[in-house]
Amino acid sequence: MGTSGVVVVTGGTRGIGAATARLAAAAGYSVLLNYANNHAAAKSLVDELVASGGDAQAMAADVACESDVIELFDRAGSMGELIALVNNAGVLQQQMSLMEMSLERWQQVLNTNVIGTMLCAREALRRWALSPHLGANRSIVNLSSIAASLGAPGEYVDYAASKGAVDSLTKGLASEVAAMGVRVNAVRPGVINTDIHASGGEPERVARVAKSIPMGRGGEPEEVARTILWLISREASYVTGALLDVSGGR
Repeated sequence: MGTSGVVVVTGGTRGIGAATARLAAAAGYSVLLNYANNHAAAKSLVDELVASGGDAQAMAADVACESDVIELFDRAGSMGELIALVNNAGVLQQQMSLMEMSLERWQQVLNTNVIGTMLCAREALRRWALSPHLGANRSIVNLSSIAASLGAPGEYVDYAASKGAVDSLTKGLASEVAAMGVRVNAVRPGVINTDIHASGGEPERVARVAKSIPMGRGGEPEEVARTILWLISREASYVTGALLDVSGGR
C-alpha cells in the first residue's frame, strides 16, 4: 500500500484520469482506477503503475449504477484508508443543437456526469462518517468543465448543463461536509488534448478552437492532473468550495 492512503479515480484509464492516476501513484498514493468497459486499457495502466513501483488496482463499474459504486468503494476500503475521490468519469455525445437531442441522450449524460458524481461522493462520505478524523486530509475533486460557464451552444449544451450541476454540487457539498474535515473542490478544464473530442464527433476540435484560447493552445492532461493532485494534497488544506479553471484563460 502507498504511504499516503487510497485515491479513487473514476474514468481512470484515459486522458485526465490516467494522468491523475500516474501522478497519484508517483506521489505515493494507492490508486484504485475505475473504468466502464475497456479492460485492456485498465490492465495496461495498472501494470505500468506497478512496474514503476506504485500500488494500483482497477475495477470495472458503472458510476451511474448504485450497486456498482458501492462495490467500488468496498474495494477501495480493502486497499487501505480512503483519502481522496477524483470524480473524473464523464460522457460527451455527438455535437448537435438541443432541438436534435433525444431524451435517451440527456438521460445518459446526466446519469453519468451528475448522478454518477453524486453516488461516488455519497459513498466516500458515508465511509468517512464512520471514522471521523478532523486531522485527516480527505477530499473530493469533481471534474467540471469551462463549458459550464460557456454553455457549449450548437455543440453539447446538455454536457455543459451537466457540468453546471457539478459546479452547484461542489459548492453546496463543500459547505455541507466542511465540519467533517472533508474538502470538496472542482477543476474546470478547458480544451484539453484528450480523445473525448472524438466522442463529440470532432477529433481535431482542439486545433480548431486553439485560436480562441488566450494562451493560444490546448491544454495537456498532465496540466489538469497536477492541479487535481495539488487539491488533494495538504498544500491545499484551506481550499474548499473552489471552482478552479484550468483553461488557458478561455
